[in-house]
Amino acid sequence: MEYRTLGNTGFKIPVLSFGTATFGGGTEFFKAWGNTQLEEASRMVNLCLDAGVTLFDTANVYSRGMSEEILGQALSGIRHQALISTKATFKMGDGPNDYGSSRYHLVKACEDSLRRLRTDYIDIYHMHGFDAHTPVEETLHALNDLVESGKVRYIACSNFSGWHLMKSLSVSERYGWSKYVAHQAHYSLISREFEWELMPLGIDQKIGTIVWSPLSAGRLGGKYRRDNPLPADSRLAQGGGEGPVIPDDFLYNLLDVLDEVAAETEKSVAQVALNWLLQRPTVCNIVIGARTPEQLQQNLASVGWNLSPEQVKKLDAASDRYPVYPYWHQRKSPQLNPLPV
Repeated sequence: MEYRTLGNTGFKIPVLSFGTATFGGGTEFFKAWGNTQLEEASRMVNLCLDAGVTLFDTANVYSRGMSEEILGQALSGIRHQALISTKATFKMGDGPNDYGSSRYHLVKACEDSLRRLRTDYIDIYHMHGFDAHTPVEETLHALNDLVESGKVRYIACSNFSGWHLMKSLSVSERYGWSKYVAHQAHYSLISREFEWELMPLGIDQKIGTIVWSPLSAGRLGGKYRRDNPLPADSRLAQGGGEGPVIPDDFLYNLLDVLDEVAAETEKSVAQVALNWLLQRPTVCNIVIGARTPEQLQQNLASVGWNLSPEQVKKLDAASDRYPVYPYWHQRKSPQLNPLPV
């Protein structure tokens, strides 16, 4: 397993982490992702550890805490071998303070996550989204207190806009508080909007990228083709996918090129799509998911080799999409605003 540093820190993490959103299946939304219970979860956790995948990613909102609970049980007795990433911000109850990034909510959310995970500390604690109703100073001060208390090792964010992240970094610098060292972001061959602003920001500010949905909810898993469209029982068809609608022609044309590269490398389509991400600037980790141990073992084989520069360029060209303003205008002057890749 390859290890990379997490942003501008000395903390090394594996380039793959295991996402546990499939653990529990405790809500209608997450049932579409999976329904992995403790026995199978423990088996997959051990498969990951054997392969050097020591980082496990979860969130309090995944099945309303069930994912954290199952992960905590699966790591019982072996917590010292693992790194844990979890998140807070989204709604965990019906009360007015059961969501958001206020001090009140974050302190309670952190304590609840520690209890469910059966641990004394969280290695990477993410703000799952930006809370525009809470002053950034309040959020970051609360997070800094959690770091200084030893309950959190590093803080990170997820699904932020460029100005959300940049303002947060500025506030942390102003007061000498802990900074966000990573951004967990939606990024794949199908969804490359991350490259327009967030990746250049990450390069400039030395913010690591942890990628979620690297196979675009299974679209890049290798099963779907023009002659084999999305089945009714797929995760996407059941509402388990996120992001904008992808035009069929764009997807199938991209899959044609993925098939070519997969044949050249003697790898699967999914392994090629994951390996492409590992060649991108700022990417230090990819969150992989799996409903079964067999799917997990397939995804684990995406490391230990590299696509050639020519193959990367071929995939870049096939997946490129015309950007929105102001990024299309900036592309006119590459000498002033070079592409980050």
